[in-house]
Amino acid sequence: MKKLRVGLVGCGGIAHLKHYNALVKQKHRIELVAFCDLIADRAQQGLEKYGDKGAKACTDYRELTADPSIDVIHVLTPNVSHAEITIAALEGGKHVLCEKPMATTSVDAQKMLDAAKKSGKKLTIGYQYRFRHDTQVLYKACRAGDLGDIYFAKAHAVRRKAVPTWGVFSDKAKQGGGPLIDVGTHSLDIALWTMDNYRPKLVTGSVFYKLRDNPEGNIFGPWDPKKHEVEDSAFGFVKMENGATIFLESSWALNVTKGRETQVTLCGTKAGGELVGEGGGPAAPVRGEGKAVFSTTMNGELVDVVPFDRGAFGRASEGADVFRVGDAEATTWFDAILNDTQPVVRAEQAFVVTQILEAIYKSAETGHTIEF
Repeated sequence: MKKLRVGLVGCGGIAHLKHYNALVKQKHRIELVAFCDLIADRAQQGLEKYGDKGAKACTDYRELTADPSIDVIHVLTPNVSHAEITIAALEGGKHVLCEKPMATTSVDAQKMLDAAKKSGKKLTIGYQYRFRHDTQVLYKACRAGDLGDIYFAKAHAVRRKAVPTWGVFSDKAKQGGGPLIDVGTHSLDIALWTMDNYRPKLVTGSVFYKLRDNPEGNIFGPWDPKKHEVEDSAFGFVKMENGATIFLESSWALNVTKGRETQVTLCGTKAGGELVGEGGGPAAPVRGEGKAVFSTTMNGELVDVVPFDRGAFGRASEGADVFRVGDAEATTWFDAILNDTQPVVRAEQAFVVTQILEAIYKSAETGHTIEF
């Protein structure tokens, strides 16, 4: 079998945290042949550590999109450049995995969809938390009808005070926003996917910049208020066409006692389902410590049903690899390319996430509800 030739555009934090380790485990069917970053040393370091024989490093993504020998490109750059690079890669005949969020505007996201359709190539977005064990348990329960008609949900993406102080996270021009577009996007994706509801009707949003000048206590160290351009919290109320409602809460800094990140609460006519993290820490789910809990009735009593914790005989024995879900993401992504099937994360689904996030920002800015 001919191996897929893969190039990476963006060799910074997310490449090191998730993609490199996951891609190395795919070496039986891929070759890492190109590394591109605006910082030449980053690209060269990626090449030296992970590149296959004959791989190249460069600072211009066009060298990758124009290279006919490259089959797949992963776009791992700041949010504002996702659309430009992805479209160029698709037009160059490449399959593309683009990191979340799909784009900073729905117009750009639509252009990405159009480019994928025209090229006939596959496009997926990096919502890796769909592959967590607790998310999978909840998703399967929803598909089996165990919750009944899901009419209300909460998407939780709340940190007490964990503003990232590296990279371009505080740069609104490069990122398009703060916690809403960074971590809120994951929680909203999980909610929409488990509910299998992608038809929003109305969106009302509130966005706050209340703690910009108060970096005290931030777990990643103090940020520079003069350079911190994005919101500290944002909230959205989403009403779907069928009447179902989603409340999205997101923050990097919010005066609460506990955070909840990449978790959801679903309420259905038969039962409820909730993703919870042990100890209340926001990183618990991504460490593999999250659980799916179901609320229902049994013999006339209200009960909570928690799947059995397999402990040393299950996933815990594999180690607390924060981005083990990246392995599943990469495996299913290359499966989709090689078997010509749909990726688990479909670009059309990610497009709706971008639509809703954009509507929350617009609603907050204008003071009006956004109607689709």
